[in-house]
Amino acid sequence: MYSVQCFAARVAILIDDIGNHANDLTALDISGQLSYAILPFTPYADSFSKRAATLSRDVILHVPMEAISGKALGPGALTSNMDKDALQKELNAALDNYPQVIGVNNHMGSFLTQKVVPMAWTMEVLRDRSLFFIDSKTSKDSQAQNMAKLFGVANASRQVFLDNIPNEKQMMFRLRQLIHIAKKSGSGIAIAHPYPETIKFLPNAITALKEEGIELVPVSDLIVDKPIRLANQSNAD
Repeated sequence: MYSVQCFAARVAILIDDIGNHANDLTALDISGQLSYAILPFTPYADSFSKRAATLSRDVILHVPMEAISGKALGPGALTSNMDKDALQKELNAALDNYPQVIGVNNHMGSFLTQKVVPMAWTMEVLRDRSLFFIDSKTSKDSQAQNMAKLFGVANASRQVFLDNIPNEKQMMFRLRQLIHIAKKSGSGIAIAHPYPETIKFLPNAITALKEEGIELVPVSDLIVDKPIRLANQSNAD
C-alpha cells in the first residue's frame, strides 16, 4: 500500500543574485524545487539560466533598481532619472537576452519601487511579455504590486529573507518564520542568496519543510493574478 504525503501549506525559496560567480552554479545541484533570480549581463547568468531550464527549475530576472542608499547597481539597472523610453529599452534588452526567464523581481530598489510612474512603465513591459513580478519588498512603501495589479501583471511578494545573517542558527530562525507564515496563510515566499553557508543549509531546510508538512514548490506556483485592469491597454503613459 502506498502512502500519500499530505501538505499543510506550500512555500517557495527564491535564490537571488545569481550570475556573478562560477560557484553560483552549485545552487542547481540542490535537490528540490528551488527557484532562481539571475542578475542581467553577469558572467554566469546565461549558462545558469540555460542549465536551470534543462532541470525544469523556475528562473526569473533579478532586475537592479535604484536604492535609497545610492549603492552601485551594475548592468541592466533601472533608475529614476530614466524617461519611459530609456527604462523600457533597458528592461527589454535584458529580457531579450534571457529567453528562459518567466518573471522578474527587483534587486535592491528601495527607492525606485516607491515611485508609481517607473513602476507603471515596468509593469507595462511585463504585461506585454506575459511575465509575472515578485516584489522583493526592500521598501515597505513599495508601489510595485499596486502597479502590477493595475496593469494585470500576475504578482506576489517576499515574506522572509532567509539569510540576511548567513549562519545556521539565524537561517533556521528565519525558516521557522517562513513555516509559521505558511501554516497560517497557506503559503509563503522566502528569498535567499548563493552564499556558501546558504548552499550548505538549504538541503537541511528542505528536509525540515517536508517534516513540517510544507511543500516546496516553484515560485511560479505561488503567483496570484488580481488585476484592477484600469490601465489603458493601448496607452499606459
